[in-house]
Amino acid sequence: MAGYDFRSPRLYVEAPLDSGVVIGLERAQAHYLTTVLRLKSGHRVLTFNGRDGEWSATIEARGRAASLLVGDRTRAQTAPGNLHYLFAPLKAARIDYMVQKAVELGVSRLQPVLTRHGQVARVNAGRMRGNAIEAAQQCGILSLPAIAETITLAELIAAHDRTRHLVFCDEDAEIANPVAALELVPWRSPLAVLVGPEGGFAADEREALLKLPNVVRLALGPRILRADTAAVAALTLVQAVLGDWR
Repeated sequence: MAGYDFRSPRLYVEAPLDSGVVIGLERAQAHYLTTVLRLKSGHRVLTFNGRDGEWSATIEARGRAASLLVGDRTRAQTAPGNLHYLFAPLKAARIDYMVQKAVELGVSRLQPVLTRHGQVARVNAGRMRGNAIEAAQQCGILSLPAIAETITLAELIAAHDRTRHLVFCDEDAEIANPVAALELVPWRSPLAVLVGPEGGFAADEREALLKLPNVVRLALGPRILRADTAAVAALTLVQAVLGDWR
C-alpha cells in the first residue's frame, strides 16, 4: 500500500461521500475525535463508508457535537474479496480478537455456525460489526465484511454454494502439508474457510462435510491451536497460497 497515509485518523460513516458534503457525526464518533484524539475544528481525517472509496475530510466541532466537511477523494473504492470465514462461536474477548484479525486478513463475510461440541450458542452481531469497523478504520481497509446471522452446521451444509471451495480445517486431513492441500484448488477461486469448536466436530458432522463437493481438508500443523489462533493460521495460509497475497 505504497503512499498510503498512516498518520491521519480514519472514521467509518454510513452516509454517502462526495466532495462538499457535510456529515453529522454520532455522539460516540464526535467524542472519539474531539475528546479521545483531542482533535479540533480544522483538523483533517480520512473517512470511508465501504461504497464510495476513501475521502479527506475536515472536522467542524461545536461543543460536544461534530461534523465532517468532505473534501477530495484519496482512494477509489476497491472490490471486496471473495473469502468467507465460517466459525463456531467463541467467548466475547476471543471472538473480538478473531473478528478483528479476520477483517485484517481480507475476509468478506463472517458466518457464525453452531456445532454439537460448541461452547457458545449466541453471538452479538452488533459487537462483531463494531470490531469489524474498528479493524477497518485502523488498517486502511475500504470494505466491511458482511455479518451473517448465526446458523446451524446442518443449515450451512444444506445452503452451501457447491461452486465455492470449502476449506475445512481438520486435524485428520490426509495431506499433512497445508500448502500442498491448498495447491489443489484453482487460484482465486471463491473460498470459504471453516473452523470448528475447540471440542472438534462430531463424527457425523465431519462425514456430512466431506460429502460436499469442492471440499479441501486443511491440517494446521502438529500442535493443538485455540480456535481464534486457528482462524489466523488458516486465513494466512489461504491468502498466501490462493488469495491476494500472491
